[in-house]
Amino acid sequence: MELSTDFICRTESLFGEERFRLFMQALDREPVVSVRYNPLKSEMVEDLPKVPWASYGYYLSERPVFTADPKFHAGCYYVQEASSMFLEQIIKQFVKVPVRALDLCAAPGGKSTHLHSLLPQGSMLVSNEPMAQRAQVLAENIIKWGTPSSVVTRNYPADFAPFHNFFDLLIVDAPCSGEGMFRKDSFAVEQWTPSLVSQCAKRQREILSEIWDSLRPGGLLVYSTCTFNSEENEGCVEWIAEELGAEPVEVAVESSWNITGSLTVKGMPVYRFIPGMTEGEGLFMALLRKNGDAPLSAPRNQRWQQATSKVRSAVEEWLQLPGRYDFVMQGERVTAMPSEHTQAMLALQGVLNVLHFGIPLAELKNNKLQPLHSLAMSALIDRKAFNVVELDRETALSYLHREALCLPDAPVGYLLLTYEGAVLGFVKNIGNRANNMYPAEWRIRRNPIEL
Repeated sequence: MELSTDFICRTESLFGEERFRLFMQALDREPVVSVRYNPLKSEMVEDLPKVPWASYGYYLSERPVFTADPKFHAGCYYVQEASSMFLEQIIKQFVKVPVRALDLCAAPGGKSTHLHSLLPQGSMLVSNEPMAQRAQVLAENIIKWGTPSSVVTRNYPADFAPFHNFFDLLIVDAPCSGEGMFRKDSFAVEQWTPSLVSQCAKRQREILSEIWDSLRPGGLLVYSTCTFNSEENEGCVEWIAEELGAEPVEVAVESSWNITGSLTVKGMPVYRFIPGMTEGEGLFMALLRKNGDAPLSAPRNQRWQQATSKVRSAVEEWLQLPGRYDFVMQGERVTAMPSEHTQAMLALQGVLNVLHFGIPLAELKNNKLQPLHSLAMSALIDRKAFNVVELDRETALSYLHREALCLPDAPVGYLLLTYEGAVLGFVKNIGNRANNMYPAEWRIRRNPIEL
C-alpha cells in the first residue's frame, strides 16, 4: 500500500513511533471480518470468537460470499466493522429509559440496526441519509432488521430545523477523510490530501451546527468518524464543547480491549480504535452531553385515517401483540405504528422525506389485502396466520433472485417462505406456479447457480 508522505508524517507524529509501527504492520494484513447477529431473529454462535465490546458481535476467520447466504437476506445478521460496535458500550451505560433517537448519517445501516438491538423497549429511532441511492440501501437494511419503532428519512441536516428539542439521543457518524478505512478502500488512499482533512473538518462542524437544535438540552450526542487525524476528532470535540455547549462524558472500558485515548488533549474522554492495537478498522468515538436540561418537545397533533374495522380485524391476526399498534391507512396501504410513537412518526412524515416507518402491512388491491414484504421481514409477524413453506438453499436463492417458483404440494394463496426457519418473504401460489413477491429492487443480481 503506497501512502502519501504527508499522511505518513502527520500520522507518525500523532501516533508516536511504536504505535505507528504496529499500525503500518496491520495495513499489510487482510482486514478483519466481523458480523453482528440480530437477537430478534438469530441465536448466539458460541464457537466463534466474540467481539469483546459487543454482545452479538463475532469475528470470522475469512470473508464468505454473504450474498450466497439466504439468512443474510433475511436480516439474521449484519456485516459490520467490529470497532463500530463499541456504540453498544455507550448505550448500555447511559441510555436506561426509552428515548427518541436520530442516527443522522446512517447509511448503510450498521449503527442503526445495532441501536435497534440496544435501545430500551419503547424507544423510537430515526435513521437518516441524504443521498438517494444510499438511503434506499439504508431502508432495505432497516426493514430486514424487522423492528417496528423505525423511521427512515432522506434529508439534509438543515431539514430537521422544525424539530426543536425533538430527540434525546443524536448519533453523528460524520463524513470524514476515511483514514481508518485505508486497508479496505483503495479509493480512500488515493483521494486523501491535507486539504481533504480540512474540508471534512469544516463540513463536520456545519452538520453539527445544523442539527444541534433538534437535540434537547441534557440529551446525548455520539460523535464518530472513521479517520485518525486530530482536526476531525479531538479538534471537533473541543469545538462542540466550546461553541455548541456540551460536556464530554467518560465511558468505562476494559484495558484488555486496547482502545487508545486522546492523542492530543490530556484527559479528554475519547476512544480511538487503531489497527494493530485493536481488532477492527480505524474509528474515533466520543460521547457528549448537551448543556442544560429540558424535556422532549411534543409533536403537534396529527390527523390520520384509521383502518376500517374490517381491514383492522384482518391485519391484526398477522401481528403478535396487535393491541400495541395504531393501524393507519394512507391511500391503499395500511401500516402498523407503535401507539406511543404514531404522532411523532406522522409529524416527521409531514415535514421530511420519509421512506419507511412502522410496519407497512398490506395494500388493498381490487378490494383485497395483499401482504407486503416489510411484514414478512418484521420480527413481530405471527407466522401462525400464514401457511409456511420451508425451502432448501437452491430454491431459497432462486426466490431471492426473484424467479417464479413451483410449489405443487403447497396450498394455494399467500405463502410465507422460510430457510432454516428464517423468513425470506411471500409468494402467491396459484397452483401451477408461485408468483414471486420479493421486492424487485432487492433481488440478487447474480445467477443463484453461480453463487
